[in-house]
Amino acid sequence: MNERVLIEIDDDGVADVCLNRADKMNALDAEMFDGILAAQARLRDEQGLRAVVLRGAGRAFCAGLDMGRMQHMAQGSSGRDHLLAERTQGIANNPQQVAWGWRELPVPVIAAIHGVAFGGGLQVALGADLRCVASDARLSVLEMKWGLVPDMAGFPLLRELLRGDVLRELVYTARVLDGGEAVQLGLASWVGADPLARARELARQIAQSSPDAVRAAKRLLNQVSDASEAELLQRESLEQDRLIGSPNQREAAAAGLQKRAPRFGELLPEG
Repeated sequence: MNERVLIEIDDDGVADVCLNRADKMNALDAEMFDGILAAQARLRDEQGLRAVVLRGAGRAFCAGLDMGRMQHMAQGSSGRDHLLAERTQGIANNPQQVAWGWRELPVPVIAAIHGVAFGGGLQVALGADLRCVASDARLSVLEMKWGLVPDMAGFPLLRELLRGDVLRELVYTARVLDGGEAVQLGLASWVGADPLARARELARQIAQSSPDAVRAAKRLLNQVSDASEAELLQRESLEQDRLIGSPNQREAAAAGLQKRAPRFGELLPEG
């Protein structure tokens, strides 16, 4: 990690990932991009990981692209040395991976949003499985204000959350939503006074379930938007075949029958 992103992992396997540029409302500069990518890479290899809580330090989740980059653009410079069309992270480029990479983690990611989540900052949150927002938070697909379009995986992430005409309106107008409207439209999962407490509560609940089943569920959920019905039916059967009778599945069933907390062991091997 660099100082832009901090990670703490508790004894239950819940990672707290904090965007740590509070003086700039966690705006996305080159170091923040690098820090998020490094955090995702580290978490992908954490065998004991059960869930991730993603938050911002200070008074905001993330204000979007750093104003220094905007100034470069206004002066005719992109502030980058390669084309965005280049694929540097599998199917994505580096900026897209900053958001899409949360979707690729094997465990659920829950974003806790307070203050603002604008433009690229909102797209970072969209990569999470769930978004808990403060009632007075402000969210916006803000790129149109700057003569741009969402390009940090915004379109593939937004298409599964919003009705088509609602998505078009938010992209075209760049208007700002509060937490309540964000939940109403589908951008967020929960709204209330303390989104971080709610995100941590959900993460702890997830951490108590079989880690093999949770990871299998995320693999399936990641395919819901694109796979055909036949493909999904086949894939859910394959996942279930791997789970039934496995050590953690037997422990989950025994704990449920005995009304006790489960004691899960090692993960199933990938494959």
